[in-house]
Amino acid sequence: MNRRANQSIPLAERMRPAVLKNFIGQEHLVGKGRFLREMIDSGQIPSLLLWGPPGSGKTTLATILANTVAADFIFFSAVLSGVKDIRRIVKEAEEKQAAIAENETILFVDEIHRFNKSQQDAFLPHVESGLLTLIGATTENPSFEIIAPLLSRCQVLLLKPLEPENIKTILNRALTDQDLGLGKEEITIETSALEMLAQYADGDCRRALNRLEAAAVLVRQGSEPYVINEQLAQEAVQEKTLRYDRDGEEHYNLISALHKSLRDSDPDGGCYWLGRMLASGEDPLYILRRLIRFASEDIGIADPRALDVALNCRDAFRMLGSPEGELTLFQATIYLATAPKSNALYLTEKMVKKEVRRSGSLPVPLHLRNAPTRLMKDIGYGKGYQYAHDDRVGLVAQEHLPEQLSGTTFYQPTDRGYEAMVRDRLIKWRKILQQRAEQNNANKK
Repeated sequence: MNRRANQSIPLAERMRPAVLKNFIGQEHLVGKGRFLREMIDSGQIPSLLLWGPPGSGKTTLATILANTVAADFIFFSAVLSGVKDIRRIVKEAEEKQAAIAENETILFVDEIHRFNKSQQDAFLPHVESGLLTLIGATTENPSFEIIAPLLSRCQVLLLKPLEPENIKTILNRALTDQDLGLGKEEITIETSALEMLAQYADGDCRRALNRLEAAAVLVRQGSEPYVINEQLAQEAVQEKTLRYDRDGEEHYNLISALHKSLRDSDPDGGCYWLGRMLASGEDPLYILRRLIRFASEDIGIADPRALDVALNCRDAFRMLGSPEGELTLFQATIYLATAPKSNALYLTEKMVKKEVRRSGSLPVPLHLRNAPTRLMKDIGYGKGYQYAHDDRVGLVAQEHLPEQLSGTTFYQPTDRGYEAMVRDRLIKWRKILQQRAEQNNANKK
């Protein structure tokens, strides 16, 4: 379709660069001497996976490749097509290769992560044989969405969100382009309005151009000269939409950033990532579950109140709801960030679970067993059990682990926060028990 002759095509599509010199951004891939630039200049394109957020240039780069290399370039949508279409493409590629020995077919699969395993398996052998060169575009992490054999045969290229300066360059080009853009309409834009559109695009070129196009429609409803000001840009933007997918990688990236900010005792980082997740539409109860887990995993006995704070925050949010209850999440986040940290509880759990898997169902020592019947007493259940409250300091020297694990220590408290008191207490108790044992041994002699 001729983009010049059809102004009904969206501005974002009309302004899509067809050659590399017009491409803006992703300098780490297309800059001089960089991987993709070298591949394009050489005309030798390997199988690629273009991984990046929406509007970062994945399809545009595929278009540029199609215009650059001497090959049959087939655009293919994983949303609209299936295995039947793949078979048809493979058959056509085989026929062309048989007719022209050096014929190459490059298959561009948009949103390749939408293909399930069996669909990806359908073109795997043809990528392996070299019949097809695959270029896939995905917004999702290929590690999770692409089958391993296919992933191993593709070079993964990571595209970054476009910088605001990149977006401004693209918007200015759209405003001045006489053939494909808005140049003939003589629309200008104030600096503050341009900044707003660039910032609110959140690195998405398509979103920025769509909003510029909406602003152009609005400004033409007034009188000349047509100037897009900040108020009009705000009307076109409506509300900033943050890049987020509650089931995708960005979801896990943000919760990871929140968790690690708290672990590193950084309340500012913690509050920022919390705010990002809330603004992006994350379920606050999911965040609260992670805060509750954090209170045990990364604080534990160093500050036992941390778990109470996290649980109270959950109850308060359930009572208040959004947006009033969101303040309680910030309160809990700051408390957890500034609390003393210890993973001793977490490590204890791991060690115990590992030991249970290793040693299985070791018997409970007889002296720790209840003996509610005469038979059980006769067998020896409960024999020799020492009641701690009968001791003047509440300490007794008896083994509480199976015989095979006698003397094993699972819990290793740190010297941070309340846990330091627990550590000192345990050291004191063990010293008392050791002294008693030494005294008993001396008396026996």
